[in-house]
Amino acid sequence: MKKYNNIPLVLLLAIMLTSCGEVEKKNAQILSENSAESFDGIQLTREQFEKNGMALGTLEEKSFPVSIRTNGMIDVPPENKAVVSAKMGGYISKTPLLIGDVVKKGQVLVTIENPEFVTLQQEYMEIKQQMAYLKSEYDRQKTLMDENITSQKSFLKSESEYKTANAKYNGLRKQLTMLNISPSEVEKGNITSIATVYAPINGSITKVNVTKGTYVSPASPILEIIDNGHIHLELSVFEKDIMKVKKGQDIRFRIPEASPEIFEAEVHLIGTSIEENRTIKVHGHLKDESKNNFLTGMFVEAEIAVDNITAMALPSEAIVAVDNINYVLVLEKEENNMLYFKQLEVELGNNFGNFTVIENIRQRSDQTKFLTKGAFDLLGE
Repeated sequence: MKKYNNIPLVLLLAIMLTSCGEVEKKNAQILSENSAESFDGIQLTREQFEKNGMALGTLEEKSFPVSIRTNGMIDVPPENKAVVSAKMGGYISKTPLLIGDVVKKGQVLVTIENPEFVTLQQEYMEIKQQMAYLKSEYDRQKTLMDENITSQKSFLKSESEYKTANAKYNGLRKQLTMLNISPSEVEKGNITSIATVYAPINGSITKVNVTKGTYVSPASPILEIIDNGHIHLELSVFEKDIMKVKKGQDIRFRIPEASPEIFEAEVHLIGTSIEENRTIKVHGHLKDESKNNFLTGMFVEAEIAVDNITAMALPSEAIVAVDNINYVLVLEKEENNMLYFKQLEVELGNNFGNFTVIENIRQRSDQTKFLTKGAFDLLGE
């Protein structure tokens, strides 16, 4: 009887122990839930953190350039730009090119027709024919003068006629050459009413101011050619900043209307005169001209690095702007496979590359961890 009477007691003890374990487990769960509920911030499980490719990091000491903000334009050296005009007036008889066409130096651009070109060649031929007689007469008079057979008056007359004709001959020959009419062809009797205009440089056509039949004077620009083989920056720096600018300083610039990409250049020349708007021209050379598709006249926004500072910074990706206020997420604690983040408002300083200076959290420990990747997914929603 005693043996069977002990059975209920054993069962009772087992039930009591089980109940106590469940109560403790339930109490621990309640405490954990209360702890989570009392945390005023953002909570993530370790699984969520890793699944979303998030990352933690600390403040890092970085070197940042102190920059002068300025603007300007893309330009080319004067020798890379040509305005083509006629040496003599005439009517455009042929203009085969359009804006954007690429031309080579010496390529035909336009042809100009004018009856005056025929007259010019006739005068050249006439003086050319007279030159043989006048040269012969001059030589004869010189010989007679040396032998005291002729008068000085006759000699001076022949000399004057010959030299006057020679000057006219050389002048007409030069005019024909400037019109790209070959004097040797004219001497063969090949007279033309057409003058050809050739490209003075390699480049692209950027302006065409004429059409077929247009009359152009020597002062009229026919077209413009620009060679973009070597481009540079023409920046306007305010008078108050110019003393900080030195040759060789780095320039970072972008073309806001065309691309968000940042390009690099360096200061090459600094102007020595002040413009009417109290700015000085600064000439910059690109560090890599091979990887661009810039056009002359493009507006640029630039920063010239005039000094360097060292400051504590975070990756720019860690900073999220919400209603024009900048925030970062600070890791407050990590327990029970949970990560707890507090949202912190920050003041920003310079930025360079992928890092931004944080001005107002220097008092935090170097071991303070921030959410450096994935903050936008949590704050930007």
